[in-house]
Amino acid sequence: MEFRDYYKVLGVERGASAAEIKSAYRKLARKHHPDLNPNNKDAEKRFKEVNEAYQVLSDPEKRKKYDELGADWERGAPEDEVLRRYARAGGPGFESAGAGAFSDFFERFFGGAGRAGFHDYDFAEGFDGRTARHAGRAHDLEATTTISLHDAIRGGSRRLEIVAEDQCPACGGSGLRARREQRGKTRIIHSAEPCESCGGSGAVRARRTLEVTIPPGMADNSRLRLKGQGGKAARAELNGDLIITIRVEPGPGFTLNGRDVRCNLPVWDYEAALGAEVTAPTPEGRIALKIPASSQTGRVMRVRGKGLPARGKEPAGDLLYELRVLAPTDLTNDERDLMQQLADRRRARGVADPRAELARG
Repeated sequence: MEFRDYYKVLGVERGASAAEIKSAYRKLARKHHPDLNPNNKDAEKRFKEVNEAYQVLSDPEKRKKYDELGADWERGAPEDEVLRRYARAGGPGFESAGAGAFSDFFERFFGGAGRAGFHDYDFAEGFDGRTARHAGRAHDLEATTTISLHDAIRGGSRRLEIVAEDQCPACGGSGLRARREQRGKTRIIHSAEPCESCGGSGAVRARRTLEVTIPPGMADNSRLRLKGQGGKAARAELNGDLIITIRVEPGPGFTLNGRDVRCNLPVWDYEAALGAEVTAPTPEGRIALKIPASSQTGRVMRVRGKGLPARGKEPAGDLLYELRVLAPTDLTNDERDLMQQLADRRRARGVADPRAELARG
């Protein structure tokens, strides 16, 4: 059994991107399509080879397995060893392609995986005059939007301007339009020409405005998938998705760490020393917060469940206050006398020098 070089079949390099593979497939599929080459066995054979190659190289898992398989083949491993390692490499979840749709090589290693027709590209109107074949799923689109911390907590909405390349509605993404004439009850295909609407590319540029609802609990760099709002296909159920990356702008005084909201909270030295109940800000208002006695700069006070709300399997985050102890700078004479008395009394009872450790060594 001969190893089939699918990269060579499509005329691409082994490191080709998914877009390059798809582009090469589209061009070759148009060129060798049986409807455009009636009674041409060579074109039909070539079309099957192109479709088979695309079935493998367009699927990341099958492509990875194929590349591993090729490496073993090139190093001269015995065929029976290769068969044991890679038989049925396509895995479960595939439909029968029908007799003769794929080569023995494909059947042996990928188990007859895939569809008998096209993978994700087809002609919107069959060149034999029948109704449209199954058109492929359109591509997904990606966008980014920035929301406030308040919207991340409570939810909100954003208006997005989307520029997409949709499947051409005139040719269904094929890039070709058939020239035909009617003779009685028979429709005769003369030829196929590039679609005038899309110039033969199979895609048209479209601009859409979407009002997107942002659900509560969206963390920074999280992704929101909107079904069917991506590239448009010949049928609505085959539309691509719109994948939106959410960036959260924390706002003054707050930062976001995962699902936790953090705030640096200044307190006076006497509040930290004696303990106090202070008014602390939140992204949505203010709360009363108890500061324990003897608190130091860097101590973190946690208010559970008051960060980003729970979303899916992710639990609610917390609201974290990191204390920053401040010494007063505008003392009156009486206050200065009191501070001096405090310092004298602490020295008199032998309170340790806080810098003593720094002097060692």
